[in-house]
Amino acid sequence: MDYTEEVRKELTDRIIPFWRGLRDDERGGYIGLVGFDLVRRPEAVRGCILNSRILWFFSEAYMLLEDTELLNEADHAYEMLLRMIDKEHGGVYWSVYPSGEVADGTKHTYNQAFAIYALSAYYRAGKNPDALRLAEQLFDIVQTKCFDGKGYLEAFTSDWRPESNEKLSENGVEAGRTMNTLLHVLEGYTGLYEASRREDVRRCLYFIIDVFEKKIYNRKKCRQEVFFDLDYNTLIDLHSFGHDIETSWLMDHTLRVLGDAAFTERIRPLLLAMTDRTYRDAFTENGFCNESENGVVNKKRIWWVQAEALLGFFNAYQLTGDEKYRSAAISQWKYIRDVICDPREGSEWFWSVDENGKPDGQPIVEPWKCPYHNGRMCMEIIKRGGLR
Repeated sequence: MDYTEEVRKELTDRIIPFWRGLRDDERGGYIGLVGFDLVRRPEAVRGCILNSRILWFFSEAYMLLEDTELLNEADHAYEMLLRMIDKEHGGVYWSVYPSGEVADGTKHTYNQAFAIYALSAYYRAGKNPDALRLAEQLFDIVQTKCFDGKGYLEAFTSDWRPESNEKLSENGVEAGRTMNTLLHVLEGYTGLYEASRREDVRRCLYFIIDVFEKKIYNRKKCRQEVFFDLDYNTLIDLHSFGHDIETSWLMDHTLRVLGDAAFTERIRPLLLAMTDRTYRDAFTENGFCNESENGVVNKKRIWWVQAEALLGFFNAYQLTGDEKYRSAAISQWKYIRDVICDPREGSEWFWSVDENGKPDGQPIVEPWKCPYHNGRMCMEIIKRGGLR
């Protein structure tokens, strides 16, 4: 059966209209909090991560669907992002109030990476030279302020003094470096390289993948480690199934962009081994598990993990022709369609459900809940020829 039209309709009839409906012309940007009760809180802070992902989403959707109204939405998100830029010290804040006043002045490398990702896509969509210039400025800041020669540091004050990394440290650890930040710096820099073709950006992509291969990837366990001290000693026995399956296709995309056959031949087997490990450990016919800590599997079904699993399996199928991955991708789509998509009018996807499909009541929109993972999954499936 061909599920392509279902995926397209999910994008055009649910995800796009929902996020367009959160546009706030009075205050700027997009409403940053919608509770599980579907009550909108327009006074809520505007998070850089959420706004950057909205900007990226509408830019990419415009390039795919060629609907000028989507570029108009991207313009609106871009104007909000400009209010998140620190004009004195450079970089983007963690969050601002709708007025533009700083709510949380933390400068996190993760935030800078997503702003670069978004601005690069926006430039490719609308060819606004100021957007590319700003993306390049943020790249220069990250390389100057966040890079220490061995990798990327995590969190800083507004004037770029190091501070604790509580925002991306979980599971009871305080991490000096994280796999998650490194992955999204790779993602942001890949987008910037596609937009600019700067040679120094290309060199950084090689550096990051080299760190992945030598420091992040655990060859014995065919997985990534997650939290590290500054010397890349792992801090916890944690297998993040969602991040591994996301990395498997995101890094493969970077390899395609680089176009280096020998380098791809070296790295791609690691990505496929990681995919297969998650297939064995996390995939079920009833959704994709979240993570495993000390060998104990967390069976919560999280919205973004389900989307990345579908795309990661489909990418593996396209690379290998292995039917089990195509079957897994289709199974993931059916689970998303039947369980993760909120059937209530005026909603989008549930944040998460338990293994029996019961929603846990988390907000439908908040600073991390966005149209990036699910929208990207739909767009990638369409670009790759459909799900069948």
